[in-house]
Amino acid sequence: MRAGPPVAGRSSIKAAAGLVVGLAVTLLGLVVVTFLIGRVVPIDPALVVAGDRAGPAAYQAARVALGLDLPLYEQLLLYLWNVLNGDLGRSTMTGLTVAEDVARVFPATVELAMAGTIIGVGFGVPMGVIAAARAGRLADHLVRAVALVGYSVPVFWLGLVGLLVFYARLGWVAGPGRLDVVWAYTIPEVTGFVLIDTLLAGEPAAMLDGFRHLILPAAILGYFSMAYVARMTRSLMIEQLGQDYILAARAKGAPEALILWGHAFRNILVPLVTVVALTFAHLLEGAVLTETVFAWPGIGLYITQALFAADMNAVLGGTLVVGVAFVLMNRAADLVHRRLDARLRSEAAR
Repeated sequence: MRAGPPVAGRSSIKAAAGLVVGLAVTLLGLVVVTFLIGRVVPIDPALVVAGDRAGPAAYQAARVALGLDLPLYEQLLLYLWNVLNGDLGRSTMTGLTVAEDVARVFPATVELAMAGTIIGVGFGVPMGVIAAARAGRLADHLVRAVALVGYSVPVFWLGLVGLLVFYARLGWVAGPGRLDVVWAYTIPEVTGFVLIDTLLAGEPAAMLDGFRHLILPAAILGYFSMAYVARMTRSLMIEQLGQDYILAARAKGAPEALILWGHAFRNILVPLVTVVALTFAHLLEGAVLTETVFAWPGIGLYITQALFAADMNAVLGGTLVVGVAFVLMNRAADLVHRRLDARLRSEAAR
């Protein structure tokens, strides 16, 4: 009699299947919601295509061409089929397909979100650890106050103030955009990441110019992510510092730095990875106002401009891509958490 597969193997297969099904259902729901948003907003795509002065025949021809004459469920099925085939429609604003536009602008958003995440994590984690180690004292109150300001101040206001102070008055950073005009049309786009492309082009002056454009919007986003990371790190560290093994380490006379960074911080690394991944995902979807203020040519600015141009294909396509990126980052964070946490892996094996 042939033995069946091991219990651990069956559990792993079941968990993977559940993850795939859950991801598929989530993405399907996202596509359906995006489609319904496009039908609810008071913008007529046929009127945008045909023009304000089009006659009834031209307007009806535009509706037929866009499939708007079909029943709603057929429009939904057609939209799902097109999305599955990578067809997000054609932008009336640029004349290109939305997929081409997204491929062009999305790297700028990723670069900005990555820089903001690095700044937020680089400052937020130490601040959270210090606040937890000094809970209830001055350092803790200062960190909590800085985090509260980060949650409260509108990002567009902070961006405008940053441009006024650091660009217009002090001249420490460059202005809006990704590169000055002298470099904007001379650096070939290989990866879409301005710092990498300028490096590949062998133009250190252009790379410095790109960094001077990037640092202020990244710092604005980094400040808001820092507030979240610091708060979560403080909460996780306070929970660990109250555990019995910390009391035992202090009773043995272990140095406080070793207790904080060698014991407590090490045990929060797994949930902290999830926090960092979600922070990056939030910056990907939340950079619309920052990109608008700094004229950063990412997907947030692209969606904003498309909305003002009544280009619903671009709006829905960009929104869908951002939503898919957020869902995938969320799932990736969950997978990393499960992979790193030995307790979760042992539970899956059982």
